[in-house]
Amino acid sequence: MPSTMETIYMILIAGEFTIGIWGNGFMVLVNCTGWFKRRDISLIDIILVTLAISRIFLLCVITLDGFVMLLSPDIYAHGELMNILDVLWTFSNHSAVWFTSCLSIFYLLKIANISHPFFLWLKLEINRVILGILLVSFLLSLIISVTLKEDSWFNFKVNHEENITWEFKVSKISNAFKQIILNLGAIVPFSLCLISFFLLLFSLFRHIKQMKFHATGSQDPSTEAHMRAIKAVIIFLLLFLMYYAVFLVITSSYLIPQRKLVVMFGGIITVIFPSSHSFILIRGNSKLRESFLKVIRSAKCFHKRRNSFVPQRILNTRRKKSTKDSLFSN
Repeated sequence: MPSTMETIYMILIAGEFTIGIWGNGFMVLVNCTGWFKRRDISLIDIILVTLAISRIFLLCVITLDGFVMLLSPDIYAHGELMNILDVLWTFSNHSAVWFTSCLSIFYLLKIANISHPFFLWLKLEINRVILGILLVSFLLSLIISVTLKEDSWFNFKVNHEENITWEFKVSKISNAFKQIILNLGAIVPFSLCLISFFLLLFSLFRHIKQMKFHATGSQDPSTEAHMRAIKAVIIFLLLFLMYYAVFLVITSSYLIPQRKLVVMFGGIITVIFPSSHSFILIRGNSKLRESFLKVIRSAKCFHKRRNSFVPQRILNTRRKKSTKDSLFSN
C-alpha cells in the first residue's frame, strides 16, 4: 500500500503527464491535420512535430520510471530494467533538447538581420540547414543511447558472474557518473540556443538603433518578432537549466541515503519542462494559438448547451408529472 507521500507523488506526476501529453499531442494533431488538408507542411511545423513527439516519449519514460519505482521496487532494482529505462530516457532527452535547439536556430535565421556572408548563406539555405540539423540530432541521440545500452549490458553480465550485492552497488555509482558524462553532450545544443539568444539580442539592438537613426518608431513588426523569439528562447533556457540541475541531483542520488524521496521530488520537477514548454510554444505560434482558442470556445459552447439542456429536461419532466397529476385529480 503506497504511503501518503507516494500517493501525492503519483497524483502530481499523473496530472503533469496528462497536461504534457495533451499539449504536445495537440501540436502534433493540428500540424498533421493541416498537412493532410493542404498536402504541404512548413519547416516550422516539421520542427514542432518532431519536438512534440520526442517530448511525448520523454514524458512516458519519466512517468513509467516513477510508477515502476513506487509500485514495483523489486523489478525497478533489477539491473536490466533500470538500464533499459536509462537508455530510453537518454534517447528521448537528447532528441528533445536537440530539436529545441533547432527551433532556436530557426528563429535566429528567420528573424535576425546580420550582414555576415556565412549568416546570409545560412538564411538562403535555411531548409537544408534545419533539416540537416534535425537528422544529425536524431542520429547522435541514437548513437549515444546505443552506446549506453552496450555498456549497461556489459555491467549487467558482470553482476551475474561476480558477487551480485557488492558489484551491483558499484554498478549503480558508475552508471550515475556515466549518465552525467553522457548527458554533458546536451551542453552542445544548449550552447547553440545560448548563441542564438545573443545573436538575436545583437540583431534587435542593431535594428532599434537603425530605427532611431531614421527617426521612426521602434514598435514595428521586426522588433515585435525579435522580442517574441527572444522571450521564447529565454523561457527555454530557464526551464532547461532547472531541468538539468534537478537531473544531476537525481543522478547523484545513488550516493544519498534518502534516494527515493530525492527521485520523487526530482521527477515532479523534471516533468515540468516538457509539459509546460509545449503551451508556451502554442501561445507563440499563431496557427496553434488560433486552433487552441477554437477548442476552448467549442468546449465552452458545449458546456453551456449541456447546462441549458439539463434544466429544460427537468422542466419537461415536471410538466409531464403535473399534467398526469391533474388528469388523475379530475
